[in-house]
Order: sequence, then structure tokens, then C-alpha cells
Amino acid sequence: MPKSRIRKKDDYTPPPAKQATNIKLTSRSWVAPVMLALFLIGLAWIVVFYVTDGKLPIESIDNFNIVVGFAFIAAGFGVSTQWK
Repeated sequence: MPKSRIRKKDDYTPPPAKQATNIKLTSRSWVAPVMLALFLIGLAWIVVFYVTDGKLPIESIDNFNIVVGFAFIAAGFGVSTQWK
């Protein structure tokens, strides 16, 4: 029986790379200072509340001052999601 002809496959050549487009990234230099400021404000709010036995920062909201302090800290974590 005659031998069949061997077909050679072409070597794989990757398609030419697409030229990278210039992507202008927005500057996020404001994120770290705002995040740290919110953390520190929240911490200071809670510390002042405990040190002054609830008289400061806002006496009329009583123990909700702790919630306000943690809200500042949570806002700091929210801002941290914008950090790249």
C-alpha cells in the first residue's frame, strides 16, 4: 500500500499585538489623606467621648456619640475602596 503524503502544519505565530492605547488614569492622591483623616476623626470622637464622661463632643445624643465615631471610621473604610 502506498504511503500517504505527510502534511506539515504551519508553526503557530501569535497575532500581532495590539498597540497599547494611552489610558489616562485619574489621580487619586486625595484618597489616602482623606481616609486617614476620617479614621483619626472617628478615633478622636470616641476617645473624647470617653475621656469627658459623655459631656463632649455632643452631650444631647449621649451614647450615640460612639455610633458617630464609628460612622467616621466606616466612612474611612468606604473611601479606602477608591485607593489604587
